[in-house]
Amino acid sequence: MSILIKGGRVIDPGNNTDEVRDIFIKDGKIAEVGKELKCDADNVIDATGHIVMPGLIDLHVHLRDPGQTYKETLESGCRAAARGGFTTVFAMPNTKPVADCAEIIKDVEKRARKTGVKVHQVGAITKGQMNQELADLEGMKNAGCIALSEDGKSVMNSQLYRQAMEFAAKNNMVIMAHCEDINLVCGGVMNKDVNSEKLGMPGITNATEDVIIARDIILAKETGARLHLCHCSTEDSVRMIREAKEDGLKVSGEVCPHHFTLCSEDIPGDDANYKMNPPLRGREDMEILREGLEDDIMDVISTDHAPHSAEEKARSMKEAPFGIVGLETSLALSWTTLVEGKYLTPMQLAKKMSYNPARIAGIEGGSLSEGSAADVVVFDTSEEYEINPDEFLSMGKNTPFAGRKVKGRVVYTIADGKIIYKK
Repeated sequence: MSILIKGGRVIDPGNNTDEVRDIFIKDGKIAEVGKELKCDADNVIDATGHIVMPGLIDLHVHLRDPGQTYKETLESGCRAAARGGFTTVFAMPNTKPVADCAEIIKDVEKRARKTGVKVHQVGAITKGQMNQELADLEGMKNAGCIALSEDGKSVMNSQLYRQAMEFAAKNNMVIMAHCEDINLVCGGVMNKDVNSEKLGMPGITNATEDVIIARDIILAKETGARLHLCHCSTEDSVRMIREAKEDGLKVSGEVCPHHFTLCSEDIPGDDANYKMNPPLRGREDMEILREGLEDDIMDVISTDHAPHSAEEKARSMKEAPFGIVGLETSLALSWTTLVEGKYLTPMQLAKKMSYNPARIAGIEGGSLSEGSAADVVVFDTSEEYEINPDEFLSMGKNTPFAGRKVKGRVVYTIADGKIIYKK
């Protein structure tokens, strides 16, 4: 199968290209990139007026499969990913059973191949995520696992964590860290500030995240591990990542659209669609996260896509689970808030959603070079609309962005030369 994408504004961070070009795709690869190409193609896509970027890569997704398929399945999650422009996602291990062994790694990745989206199953650091003993890190590595995380919680046993970091450093794996001191949560459900007091909700302080970020950076320095700090939400997270980079450490950080788009004062009341972990922070934190992205201190935009059933999210914030969906809204929110808001250039956005995630994970992607895998997204930046959860392909509809006006919609998603989504 061959595809010719004509006349799009090609933004390729792998080659620092930003100009109108054509892209010819054949046999799953990018065969040629140039101006006014004359190629016989099975499918011609007119991308005039649209942006053409490398397929997006999400380092932080909860697909809920195995074990919680009433929330999401591999198939529904990957359909949502394709609709959002993602060709590669990293699935977090807090499934049931926990992804802590080679068998689960192999099973998820094998089943995911049928979807067209590339799924990398992240392995748990401790067995059953129980913080008692290391999981079968060697077995998971041999099964093709390239990243380790205890996501959903932190490894509170620092000695176990050090051992995992040492293993990761020796085996060229990346540690993806959910930073939360469980002893400081104290039943909190939103950021601890005047807004939590007004709503009568128990709060979570910034220190809950910051103390673990500090610990993890220190351990990464000592072990030489590649450390990726997930869903950073605080002012001090940006400061500490800046200092770690100045110190020459292999530390990177991600920000989710909800944390750079919303803050605690936007929570309208006892609405669990605004309950996520870490919580929406204060306005100053939100602004500094945007500046951290602008200054390229924060490397990645990820979704932390976390679907739940409607029944679960209909409860009070005090009882409902943490998490919101994000795969189908991430690119539009990022474009609207960060590019239209003059924080990022389109090239910076492409880097943070494709090129940088690929480099951090050590995988192919983030480039439209000739000979590379044909993972491409065609994005219409002119279309304005209101986000409607009823249109989501994800089984989860839990979003605080229902009715929010955004700009930009994915028109095509192509993975390995195959169209996996068409508007």
